[in-house]
Amino acid sequence: MIPPPPSLALAQAANESAWGTSGFAREGNNFFGQWCFEKGCGLVPGERPAGRDYEVEVFASAEESLHAYMRNLNRHDAYSKLRSIREDLRNKGETVTGEALAQGLGDYSAQGDEHVSLVLTLISNNNLTRYDGSD
Repeated sequence: MIPPPPSLALAQAANESAWGTSGFAREGNNFFGQWCFEKGCGLVPGERPAGRDYEVEVFASAEESLHAYMRNLNRHDAYSKLRSIREDLRNKGETVTGEALAQGLGDYSAQGDEHVSLVLTLISNNNLTRYDGSD
């Protein structure tokens, strides 16, 4: 499984977990806002629309949450654009950065392009690229 650049993972975790302070992060070790779809698999969001059955997945540890996030980015169809960007950069011998891969996150959140902009802002404002090494 190919890990994302640290800047991308840190920005998404900060956004999705309110810098680790959300109830989902504190009670469920869910730092990336990942859902599950079986009754009892997670925590029911208080603002979940009527008729929807998703829950926010509960993980045994932060490490388990991170592994699930990596699996999601590496396998889910919604992130094929992210994987294409990564592949193109690697084929060109360029560094795979969080800023570059963020462009492939339009389907990560219902916010779409707003989510991409927010992730890019978090990376920039917090100088998270300093954690990205060469690929």
